[in-house]
Amino acid sequence: MERKLTEALKLVSKDEEVISPAGRVPYYPFVMKRGKGATIEDIDGNRYIDFLSSAAVLNTGHAHPRVVKAIKKQADNFIHYTPAYMYHQNMVELAQQLCRITPGDMAKKVAFGQSGSDANDGAIKLARSFTKRQKIIAFLRSYHGSTYGALSLSGVSLNMRRNLGPFLPEIYHIPFPDCYRCPFKLQTTKCGLACLEYFKMLLDTIVPAEEVAAVIVEPIQGDAGIVVPPDDYLPALKKICEENGILFIAEEVQTGFGRTGKWFASEHWDLEPDAIILGKAIASGMPLSALVARKEIMDSWVAPAHLFTMEGNPVCCAAALATIETIEQEKLVQKSKQMGEYIRGRFNELKKEHEVIGDVRGKGLLIGVDLVTNRETKQRGEKEAAKICWRCWEKGLILTFFSKSVLRVAPPLVITKSEADQALDIIEDSLKELKAGKISDEVLNKIRGW
Repeated sequence: MERKLTEALKLVSKDEEVISPAGRVPYYPFVMKRGKGATIEDIDGNRYIDFLSSAAVLNTGHAHPRVVKAIKKQADNFIHYTPAYMYHQNMVELAQQLCRITPGDMAKKVAFGQSGSDANDGAIKLARSFTKRQKIIAFLRSYHGSTYGALSLSGVSLNMRRNLGPFLPEIYHIPFPDCYRCPFKLQTTKCGLACLEYFKMLLDTIVPAEEVAAVIVEPIQGDAGIVVPPDDYLPALKKICEENGILFIAEEVQTGFGRTGKWFASEHWDLEPDAIILGKAIASGMPLSALVARKEIMDSWVAPAHLFTMEGNPVCCAAALATIETIEQEKLVQKSKQMGEYIRGRFNELKKEHEVIGDVRGKGLLIGVDLVTNRETKQRGEKEAAKICWRCWEKGLILTFFSKSVLRVAPPLVITKSEADQALDIIEDSLKELKAGKISDEVLNKIRGW
């Protein structure tokens, strides 16, 4: 279990001297050196299985040969020339591919950026431009990013808001249907979609529907702890939007590109969003985002309403084209579904033996394992999650938690069954050690988490 950390600890110390603390939520002193597929190596030569994928970014795995080749080929030609003034082929080809693979057969257009955060900002601007309305509906416990628009939409953490206001006006938050921890303390079978009724009440009282430009929703809430809504919720929500001329915008930054066992999570409910927000896995780790919307919506704004000097970088676009090709040729969407079912099955077996596991949920390889101190009260097992993740790291598995107590299971879609079994064995061993009281409280002074 002992791992050499000499170089890692040196670099972490230097990092703390020069890097802003606002940009890091540390788990353990892991310093990346190289990666291949679903395995990674740190600066001291320690090897790990990756159950994080750089926060659901590396769906095609680390350094996929097809992606690396595309990056090198484009970099040899030219690295960037701003499409704000000129044109390049990769951006057009990528836009065509995104219009093809996103839900809906309607004519679409694409706006590019660098991160999911700026794509969320773009969605706010685009919705207001098209509808000539100001109000935006977002969700409690949602996470959209850290630019001011994305920050204003997000409702997951006080640390994202403390001393940073004022935020964008006219953004209203409603409860997301979390059936494991219902915000209304109701039973799922008897709730009557209380979350949806709350939205209707908001429209009937203080937020007139005719003033609402858009609803921006994660089809599966990510950083809230992988919260999957009941099957009838999102279609009913979209119907309300359609009846009132409100744009339905799916935020698929974390759920896109095969992560949930579909190309996009919206497809689990046969949804055709008016616009879809993309980032993270779009370019296998290169900085790129995209906002894809119906043509008539996208044509409602003019430059420079959403213009970036570095948008649609040709190297990033080449990586994204290779990413789409890889996902299709290697059938990673189907693999995500199958491997996700297998991993959730193993966690549900572990749930029978370990009372600390309160809930196992998710779709595809976007899985949340909710740890509790008591299954009846569903009190979050915050210390337990921290200890499990620390011990897994010591044993050779990169595993993190969010929403204080939910293990975040999001390996690359290329992970093999052998690698998955090895990782799950590590988790099982760590759960046994937790149960036996063999993981010291000293760990809690070392790990912060999200």
